[in-house]
Amino acid sequence: MNIQAFLSEKISMAMSAAGAPADSEPLVRQSAKVQFGDYQANGVMGAAKKMGIPPRQLAEKILEHLDITDIADKVEIAGPGFINIFLSPVWVAQQAEFALADEHLNITKVTPETIVIDYSSPNVAKQMHVGHLRSTIIGDASARTLSFLGHNVIRANHLGDWGTQFGMLIAYLEKKQNENAADMALADLEEFYREAKKCYDEDEVFAERARNYVVRLQGGDEYCRTMWRKLVDITMQQNQLTYQRLNVTLTEDDIMGESLYNPMLPGIVADLKAKGLAVESEGATVVFLDEYKNKEGEPMGVIIQKKDGGYLYTTTDIACAKYRHEQLHANRVLYYIDSRQHQHLMQAWTIVRKAGYIPDSMSLEHHMFGMMLGKDGRPFKTRSGGTVRLTDLLDEAHERALTLIREKNPDMDEEELNNIARVVGIGAVKYADLSKNRTTDYIFDWDLMLSFEGNTAPYMQYAYTRVASIFKRAEIDESALTQPISLTQPHEKQLALRLVQFDETITQVAREGTPHVMCAYLYDLAQSFSGFYENCPILSAEDDNVRQSRLKLARLTARTLKQGLETLGIETVDRM
Repeated sequence: MNIQAFLSEKISMAMSAAGAPADSEPLVRQSAKVQFGDYQANGVMGAAKKMGIPPRQLAEKILEHLDITDIADKVEIAGPGFINIFLSPVWVAQQAEFALADEHLNITKVTPETIVIDYSSPNVAKQMHVGHLRSTIIGDASARTLSFLGHNVIRANHLGDWGTQFGMLIAYLEKKQNENAADMALADLEEFYREAKKCYDEDEVFAERARNYVVRLQGGDEYCRTMWRKLVDITMQQNQLTYQRLNVTLTEDDIMGESLYNPMLPGIVADLKAKGLAVESEGATVVFLDEYKNKEGEPMGVIIQKKDGGYLYTTTDIACAKYRHEQLHANRVLYYIDSRQHQHLMQAWTIVRKAGYIPDSMSLEHHMFGMMLGKDGRPFKTRSGGTVRLTDLLDEAHERALTLIREKNPDMDEEELNNIARVVGIGAVKYADLSKNRTTDYIFDWDLMLSFEGNTAPYMQYAYTRVASIFKRAEIDESALTQPISLTQPHEKQLALRLVQFDETITQVAREGTPHVMCAYLYDLAQSFSGFYENCPILSAEDDNVRQSRLKLARLTARTLKQGLETLGIETVDRM
């Protein structure tokens, strides 16, 4: 059960019955800063002010109508008008039992929606670099979370596979094939792109051929389409290896490149003109938006077709939103694109809505994120100042983790050692990013991310192995635990309460696209278990009923940690 949502609904009903204004909304949250109580509700003061009565007086009226005796031991008014709710240990234990018995940890069932998630978006004939990391892993965490809740999630990898540069790339691929060196050249996509650009800049015959190939490609020429397809396929074969290493769920079936929308662009431009939204301006086709002003205070012009007939990213993004409504029937679309693209997206979506291409009910959300920075506070680069390739970063993560794990387990089998190093290294890179608020920049620090202390992947993975090992030592199967969970000690209740709050945590993550909230929850859960483990003997408990109860709490902790980490795309291992 989502406790927060349940209490919010109950208190809203009580506020309404107490005569509070219809727009009064209580804010219910776990009472982390309250000395006593499990949850606290405020919002009473604002409603009381509108009613012209003291907040405590309204709080007293609310309590007269608040019916939560089945879940709360006590409800009291604190301070100027806060309502503290003390949950019943019997009820909390019952919720923990429900979670343990359910494959999905008793998560509240959702009304399934079709949700398109736009993330990763690499470019053809270029290696993925650290700039793709945040979009890829945050978007994938969102996709995993929403899928777990029961939504129909469509992963959309908006591949940069169209544009004038493809004439240059096709011409260079042709050159390399004629020299029988195409495969060698494409082994390093970055080098391939640089050499193609060099030929374009220095060889006018090559440049003229490249420009001709652009026209032929856009006209559907079979030869150019075949060469273009080869470039796309080779790029995505390499990218797929990176996705697999990252434990990211994107596949070749999820590619929805810019080329997909290309046939729609002429019709969209014509339609926007017909609707009076787009006009000719200095040879280009422009949409002027009153919502955005230039420095002179005039409506800002958004170009959707250049004077040479070419289209822009804005035109593609308009088509993209239209396609996701008409073809994918999306209720909600989440874009994991960095914060620098915010105004561009907002302008495209303003045009989309003015044109009536999507219904008002369809949500378009830019889940923007900040940058990965080095310790110097500048964008993360190589020592020579170049862009860090994602494969190189993952190689280094594996090597650093391998050294760390080998030090702790000098006698471990080499195959197992490498597997644990892979899980820990990749997990460390991902968790270091996912545990930070996505809207902010963050400092990339190897030492911190590979630490076994603090809110890190190694700490969380070790916490899981520690909990799971209890059952190995107990030599007992979960099915043999027939006694009910009983919460008599403070640390038992604290752990159980954190366990049943998994529902409200994952709901928040799904709603806001904030995986750092899940990371914070899991870290707090691991610490709650540590306190429970130190203060409440499990295998040496005073009697079998208590032992079984605590083993159940341990088992639910292990399952919740594992499931929470799975929503983040972080793997676990049996030992470290």
